[in-house]
Amino acid sequence: MADTIDDLADFGDDGYFDNREARRSEGFDAGLLRESLRVLPARRPITLAPTANVTEAMRAMQREHRGCVLVTDDGTLKSKLVGIFTERDVLLRIVDRGRNPAALAIGDVMTEDPDHLSIRASVAYVLNMMSVGGFRHIPVVDDEHHPACVISVRDVVTFLVDAFPREIMNLPAEHVAAPTREGA
Repeated sequence: MADTIDDLADFGDDGYFDNREARRSEGFDAGLLRESLRVLPARRPITLAPTANVTEAMRAMQREHRGCVLVTDDGTLKSKLVGIFTERDVLLRIVDRGRNPAALAIGDVMTEDPDHLSIRASVAYVLNMMSVGGFRHIPVVDDEHHPACVISVRDVVTFLVDAFPREIMNLPAEHVAAPTREGA
């Protein structure tokens, strides 16, 4: 079992920590976890067929500022989800192996039959799947297994910032990250 910061450090102020559970829940509304994932900001997914080439998928992801493409039987939202192709796939299955993206079909490098959630799932299930599975993108499907949307880590963060604007946006300057963006 992983240690918490409270387990690792002796802060020497036991009185302060006696009531930490009550303070921890003051700003957090546990009901948010039971909300439908429909409260999360999500966009229509990019869908392609397994025969589309990797270059086409990468260009679509760049154009739409997305981290993944959902792969369906025929490349439309009206067919079943068969895979997901992500930024990680580009790095680990293509670049890292010295493969030519123009010569590869995404069906050859996608994750087949990806973990997914039902459109009836709750925010708690999204967080659980992201945490336990290490996923940054979760496909959401309807009852016919057709893609409905993709929930990204960014969508969850946006939801939490919107839910707790005072607690997050009013942090002192030394806790605010630099405004420049680097990397993925």
